[in-house]
Amino acid sequence: MLATALVSFREGVEAFLIVALTLAALRRTGRASLAGAAYAGTATALVVSFVAGWLFSQADNKPLWEGLLAAVAAAMVVSMVVYMRRHARTLRTEIAAKVDGAAAQAGPAAWAGVFAFVLLMIVREGMETALVITTLARETGNADLLAGALAGVALAAALAVAWARHGQRVNLRRFFEVTSIFLVLFSIQLVVYAFHEFTEAGVVPFVDNEALHVATEPWGPEGEWGQWLTWAMVALPMAWLAWARLSERRRGVAAAA
Repeated sequence: MLATALVSFREGVEAFLIVALTLAALRRTGRASLAGAAYAGTATALVVSFVAGWLFSQADNKPLWEGLLAAVAAAMVVSMVVYMRRHARTLRTEIAAKVDGAAAQAGPAAWAGVFAFVLLMIVREGMETALVITTLARETGNADLLAGALAGVALAAALAVAWARHGQRVNLRRFFEVTSIFLVLFSIQLVVYAFHEFTEAGVVPFVDNEALHVATEPWGPEGEWGQWLTWAMVALPMAWLAWARLSERRRGVAAAA
């Protein structure tokens, strides 16, 4: 449940920020009438993401499929972390430029442009979330996954509202740094799980698949080392956050002196 909540929280924050920045760009450029296109794109993206999650869950429970699903989820998580590290500081400017380009057309074309932009941006986040949650469901069989996902989305909405009202007080750069640590550790667990399933399917070449399948069992979410890794996903980001805040205070005291 914790991993699901954190993943959906991170993805939800990115999705809500995309919508908020899009609406802000439309208001700033005098195109507030196109806000309906942004809302329609968001609603459609949520439906598409839900359908994708349902389709993923209907797949046969086979080790090869589960391994592929976990490997793809890990690749998407890592790519998301890399993208946000490169573009977090310029996200507002980039989205504003894309929205301006989509809305610059005349009549229905402007509405369709804003709708398509928001749809594609949110579906990307939603598909990542659906894929990761489906992988977790196959990995743990935890009945609390839905509750975790809903809790993460609710927290993301609360943070987005706080950012909209008190933008200067919400340190989004720090938020993305802390959650990136969690996601990197989470992707490691996904890679281990993918390898574990590939050995069960017997598709890893030049190795003893059966022996490696047994050897990687303790690294699963329910295994001894896997549980330690799960706790590390929470402990290390919190430790880094505490260290960063302490460093900032020391620099502040030094500057005041």
